[in-house]
Amino acid sequence: MTSSPAHGFAARYRAVVGARGRLCAGIDPHPPLLEQWGLPVSAEGVARFGEICVEALGPTAAVIKPQVAFFEAFGSAGIAALESVIAGCRAAGAIVIADAKRGDIGSTMAAYTTAWLDDTSPLCSDAVTVSPYLGFGALAPALDAAQATDRAIIVLARTSNPEGAPVQLARGEDGRVVGQHIVDEAAAVNADGRGSVGVVVGATRAHGLDLSALAGPILAPGLGAQGATAADLADVFADADTSWLLPASSRGVLGAGPDVAALTAACESTRDEIEAALG
Repeated sequence: MTSSPAHGFAARYRAVVGARGRLCAGIDPHPPLLEQWGLPVSAEGVARFGEICVEALGPTAAVIKPQVAFFEAFGSAGIAALESVIAGCRAAGAIVIADAKRGDIGSTMAAYTTAWLDDTSPLCSDAVTVSPYLGFGALAPALDAAQATDRAIIVLARTSNPEGAPVQLARGEDGRVVGQHIVDEAAAVNADGRGSVGVVVGATRAHGLDLSALAGPILAPGLGAQGATAADLADVFADADTSWLLPASSRGVLGAGPDVAALTAACESTRDEIEAALG
């Protein structure tokens, strides 16, 4: 059977990942890394950090994930630096996932949606991480906007931190664990072939979820500093369509900075390890 052409976010994803490989490069300007790079722990330091990352990673990585919290810590000047990172990486051809983990109801969720997924916003990204723990249905404003603009939402399902297990592996009345319920909700939306809903599933351990029907991005944090290796990926995600798999590395790549050429080389090396491991 011949599959239908990708459309929506899926088409954008296939094009960029097909050209650049399956790596999500994180941009996490946390204080120890700023200091390692010889930069001040300040808005000015974060802005310079972002400029270096845009130059090194923007034209190289398929997907780039700035961690919003490290920019927010410096108030309006930090947010301005984040705006520049998002715009610069998107202009360089990368897909940008804003790692904001937003989640609320009604008009508040709609406002978050405007901030991260609306072309009128200087924070507008290609996708945003969201929390479903006020109910998957509460994400409707973000999902509707994503589908209307060929963007995506990336929903927390089975995160890499051990503290998530009591919630994400709790069983509902139907016997499914919470994380599986989230994956199944995402898969139901993605049945239209647009790939509008991805999930966050950590790469650091066996996740216990069935991802076979997802048909959307699998953002897999934990590569590098958190202990996961490229060689682990095929086993951890044995049931998944790994063409959708986005192993994420932040510190493992960023540790090569602040030299632009070294950062680019670290990004390419990590990507190549992933591609070799996944085939």
